[in-house]
Amino acid sequence: MSIGKDLAAAARFLRRDACVAIPTETVYGLAANALSSKAAASLFAIKNRPTFDPLIVHISSISEAGKYAEENPQALLLMEKFWPGPLTVVLPKKNIIPDLVTSGLPTVGLRCPRHPMA
Repeated sequence: MSIGKDLAAAARFLRRDACVAIPTETVYGLAANALSSKAAASLFAIKNRPTFDPLIVHISSISEAGKYAEENPQALLLMEKFWPGPLTVVLPKKNIIPDLVTSGLPTVGLRCPRHPMA
């Protein structure tokens, strides 16, 4: 398969609340649709991860952060300096993020991986 076909296939899986493997700059990981409780539940089950351990939401750009979390000037400075890259920023979450993703916490961890396919 070509990279384009692989990405299209991964997107189809994610839209169906399935999990996919993705590369990041540090490790390969499993990913799911962060806006779907069903997808998050599948990810917890596949990884045998306890539901009290929140998931990290990967985003593609700094501008996307405001969709999922409340804006914070100090966090923005960190994002501008270190993203894309292996930094997770924890911010108050917006209601669009299911509680299961954040393990019921009022915050969400956001990360913008450097790897182009993540």
